[in-house]
Amino acid sequence: MKKLINAIDDVVKEQLEGMAVAHPDMLKVYFEPKYVVRADAPVQGKVALISGGGSGHEPMHGGFVGKGMLDAACPGEVFTSPTPDQMYEAAKAVDGGAGVLFLVKNYTGDVLNFESAAEMAYADGMKVQSILIDDDAAVKDSLYTAGRRGVGTTVLVEKIVGAAAEAGYTLDQCADLARKVNQNGRSLGMALTSCTVPAAGKPTFELGDNEFEIGIGIHGEPGRERLPMTTADEITEMMALAIIDDGPYSRTVREWDNDAGDWVDVQLTDPPLQAGDQIIAFVNSMGGTPVSELYAIYRKLAQICEAKGLTIVRNLIGPYITSLEMQGCSITLLKADEEILKFWDAPVVTPGLRWGA
Repeated sequence: MKKLINAIDDVVKEQLEGMAVAHPDMLKVYFEPKYVVRADAPVQGKVALISGGGSGHEPMHGGFVGKGMLDAACPGEVFTSPTPDQMYEAAKAVDGGAGVLFLVKNYTGDVLNFESAAEMAYADGMKVQSILIDDDAAVKDSLYTAGRRGVGTTVLVEKIVGAAAEAGYTLDQCADLARKVNQNGRSLGMALTSCTVPAAGKPTFELGDNEFEIGIGIHGEPGRERLPMTTADEITEMMALAIIDDGPYSRTVREWDNDAGDWVDVQLTDPPLQAGDQIIAFVNSMGGTPVSELYAIYRKLAQICEAKGLTIVRNLIGPYITSLEMQGCSITLLKADEEILKFWDAPVVTPGLRWGA
């Protein structure tokens, strides 16, 4: 294993110290426990957005803290969930009186710990909401989840709902928008190589030189199928059609009810994409794939979308939700309406995403 690290136990702490030094105008970093908040937090009267998860997916989530996206991010150790006390302390630091919305990727550890944090924040007098992101069309269940994993749509939810919160949406309005974006977004990833978690010191899995795996997760979870290596166009077609042809997806999720002071079950069914839809297309590097190769993927994706009657009205191309140095990519397609596009286009100023300001 060759990585730019000093000591394995200090990896996350030293990377956070670097972020704090690099972006003092955008964010502050706390270490006992670890969390990142926007530099001007708390913003009085504004709904605060908090997300988090294991480190190793940068720039998500810490790189998306700032005006127009997250108010706070809670980084765990590499590929390890943050703890409830991190999320609770972050909530106290950013709550400006309008409530706190937790955006939670569907991984069992993240879900359990964010639920505990939401209960602690509510008991402390904060209004809270929690929306689950579960957009990975590759699998129904995985090693770490019940139901679909939370992957690329997370970035889009954070951008769109972050802008809505900045514009004055209430806590319930932000939660409704986050739920809508999640339900209209679908993703699928592939890998050419494994990543290496510093503490493990060896690749998470082995892939032959002439193989690739489609449908992998962002922690190296197994995908749908391991296949002989082929062209970029054929790989793009497999990924795009798996998303576009994916049928309705139904499940039960738990959301916090401030009136009842308890969790309630919510039945959700995601509608499939249809000809005539306008979409935001997101082509993401898993960390080790250059942007030039992503453009080759986007080229074919645009052709497929046009043939299917889908109109790409916005795009995002680059490394935004990574898996350390894994070579590979993911595609996310989000059905977009006027509300979603308005907040997608709104200004954002974070270390990892910036436009319009």
